[in-house]
Amino acid sequence: MATKLKESQNGVSGISSSAATSVSPLKDSPAVEQALSRSKLYLLLSWSYLYPEDDEFLDYVQSGEFVEDGRAALDSLIKVLGDRGGNEAKESLESIAKHFDEIEEWISSEGVNWGLQDLRDEHRRVFSNVIALDCPPYETLFGNDHVFGQSYVMGDISGFYTAFGLQLSQDIHERLDHLSVELEFLHFLAYKESYALCHDGKEKIQMVIDAEKKFVKEHVGRWVPLFSGMLKKKADFGFYKTIADLTSAWVNFEINFLSVNPQPYSETDYRPANYSNPEGQSFECGAQDKGNELSLLMNEVGAQDYLEKEKPEQGPSGTA
Repeated sequence: MATKLKESQNGVSGISSSAATSVSPLKDSPAVEQALSRSKLYLLLSWSYLYPEDDEFLDYVQSGEFVEDGRAALDSLIKVLGDRGGNEAKESLESIAKHFDEIEEWISSEGVNWGLQDLRDEHRRVFSNVIALDCPPYETLFGNDHVFGQSYVMGDISGFYTAFGLQLSQDIHERLDHLSVELEFLHFLAYKESYALCHDGKEKIQMVIDAEKKFVKEHVGRWVPLFSGMLKKKADFGFYKTIADLTSAWVNFEINFLSVNPQPYSETDYRPANYSNPEGQSFECGAQDKGNELSLLMNEVGAQDYLEKEKPEQGPSGTA
């Protein structure tokens, strides 16, 4: 599957989200296994939201590997957390596993006969080939009724990526605030946590954990619960309805696991930003967006510099 984020040439030293190259005695520790399992689940969800450019993702789902990898990650988390996680965490993970059962049922009853065009048609039905305003997978369309609000959030997201030496791949025609990109960033952070546990000291480990906490609290944990509900209603049935349920359950688990308290948006907070120029004409951000219109608009209102300067603040200390 395509990677949305890549390490920039002048990025921080470390690893990409593919693999670590050296071995440590800690590589089989529960903490490492825990981070890797969380990383895998974020990646599975990230792949699910991207428009299917080729057969790779569909083949992955139809072969049963998608479900197999998801179950393996959940089983590993249940085993690692054990009594430390409490009954609530275990029940939450077991509930999430049921959504993989639903995906398996969908594959056997319908998905097994699908071709690439069927998946593309279903993606367009749910998300449209422009931004579907009844369930847009873009964070900046939530809680921001003006382009300056959008630019502030977009700048904060950009700052997180830049701080870890990441930039959006040119092969992916999506914005920084697309759900698939944000989920892949959390996949990267959880993977980097596993690497830091094996190769780095407590300071770097804490830095990564703080970034996870802060990004979930200030971004994913705020808009994804509302988005998931909108997606569930829009999809109504089939693959993306189950993915909506899975996403909602997983983000809720992560909020509790990381011990953060985001302020989630409500339906009244969903206000796609509008920009009125001096002549009184309106512009709806993202209505025909392919990753370029928002940048053009931000240039017009002088907000582009903010994207280049904004950096995320250090998150609160603590361990997950």
